[in-house]
Amino acid sequence: MEETAYESVLCVKPEVHVYRIPPRATNRGYRAAEWQLDQPSWSGRLRITAKGQVAYIKLEDRTSGELFAQAPVDQFPGTAVESVTDSSRYFVIRIEDGNGRRAFIGVGFGDRGDAFDFNVALQDHFKWVKQQSEFAKQAQNPDQGPKLDLGFKEGQTIKLNIASMKKKEGAAGTPRPRPASTGGLSLLPPPPGGKAPTLIPPPGEQLSVEGTLTQSGVASSSGGAAVSWPQSVPAPADIWGDFTKSTGSPSSQTQPGTGWVQF
Repeated sequence: MEETAYESVLCVKPEVHVYRIPPRATNRGYRAAEWQLDQPSWSGRLRITAKGQVAYIKLEDRTSGELFAQAPVDQFPGTAVESVTDSSRYFVIRIEDGNGRRAFIGVGFGDRGDAFDFNVALQDHFKWVKQQSEFAKQAQNPDQGPKLDLGFKEGQTIKLNIASMKKKEGAAGTPRPRPASTGGLSLLPPPPGGKAPTLIPPPGEQLSVEGTLTQSGVASSSGGAAVSWPQSVPAPADIWGDFTKSTGSPSSQTQPGTGWVQF
């Protein structure tokens, strides 16, 4: 798997120092104060790469890029990389030459930010390795993963307020009903300065005009019954008759023998 995987660069630091360290006599950890920090054995560039699940700490020449030493890291934290107990800028790494020979050397950075980036780059890589391992296990055994339980627990209920839902639907989408027609005539007041509307009753109904009932009808364009519109009612005859009419010439005011005076 490692042979077919591509190599990615995780971190590059332009300056790192390498120290020879004395053998550790006890299990209390390494101390950078025991090294000759002012006399590093080698200085150059540090580069961290990853190929598959293994990270490689490579110490290279600044100019030519020639490899000075390499430390494969298969677990972090672990024996391949250890921090010293008295400083955050120095570490102990285990280098290998590819022939089975191993040695522990000390590395240190002049800036604390470079040491922090070195530490975080290794942490992020192995965090990714752990996630990939968990994904692979879930793919092989999908039934062992956590299942989502959507069922009701004992005593658990759900409440739906249907009345409020109907009110919302009626207010949002239901049109208001129009008032039903009661039949007959719809009398509307005339507009200001206008004439009163002419009342035309429906067919078959009677209209009262000055106390007289008249029959209304509708003309048929297809040759049906003739339409009779309301007729004007003649004025009643004068009850005074010919008493107001002149029976003589306009110049005569009295007639002899009658005793009547013509007005």
